[in-house]
Amino acid sequence: MTRTAPARSQWVHRLWVLAAVAMVVFVGANAHLVYVAVSSEPGCVAHLKDKSGTPGGYRAAKSAC
Repeated sequence: MTRTAPARSQWVHRLWVLAAVAMVVFVGANAHLVYVAVSSEPGCVAHLKDKSGTPGGYRAAKSAC
């Protein structure tokens, strides 16, 4: 019975390490998204200014430019 205890303990340890790595990746990815959202300043993009009758011709709902 003493043989199964170290094997199970090692399995639980690996599971905790895997969970910790997954959490670090998750937090790092979210931190990167917040950084990019805060640091980026998108300028005006070219878009249609008036209504278009052609399909697929979209325009901004409220132009900021």
